[in-house]
Amino acid sequence: MSSRSTATGSAADADRLAPAVHSAAQTRILTAARELFAEHGVSGTSLQMIADSVGVTKAAVYHQFKTKEAIVVALVDMELGQLQLALDAAQEGRGGPDELVALMTQVIDLAVSRRRMVRTLLYDPVIVRLLAEHRPYQVFMRRLFGALLGGATDPKARVRAAMVASAIGGVVTHPLVAALDDSTLRAELIDLAQRLM
Repeated sequence: MSSRSTATGSAADADRLAPAVHSAAQTRILTAARELFAEHGVSGTSLQMIADSVGVTKAAVYHQFKTKEAIVVALVDMELGQLQLALDAAQEGRGGPDELVALMTQVIDLAVSRRRMVRTLLYDPVIVRLLAEHRPYQVFMRRLFGALLGGATDPKARVRAAMVASAIGGVVTHPLVAALDDSTLRAELIDLAQRLM
């Protein structure tokens, strides 16, 4: 392999979201932060609140993550990185029905299991700003939308893919489904996504 292709591979890997391996302490911080961000937003959550939730000092949180923004980015990478293998398979299968269904099922599973966090991810101004600057997230979203389009570029395909993507985030955060259990919501979303796609 040439040094050029090695460098290209490294650059491509650097642009990928990945469920990075975190220490037990980092995982506890990220789990606590996810819950606090969902409840209070990023701006409304202090490092002290995260430390209190984990039962450590603020200095212990700083030791694991230098800033609250670093926690946000690590959390998004960890959560969305879970979809990376399904996205790879959908792209390698050129958007075939089986791979696309598997990808959509994983997207829906993650959205349903993280309902409270989805609203924060979509609407929290701090997260929106950070993700706009986070290249791996931007690359991931372009790849996800590309997989949903399945190579099509016509207006009908674009609207259909946008409807599916918007429906997932919009539905899991909607008050009309707040009382639905996860398995019912998941089944209905998968059925709807398959019919739309």
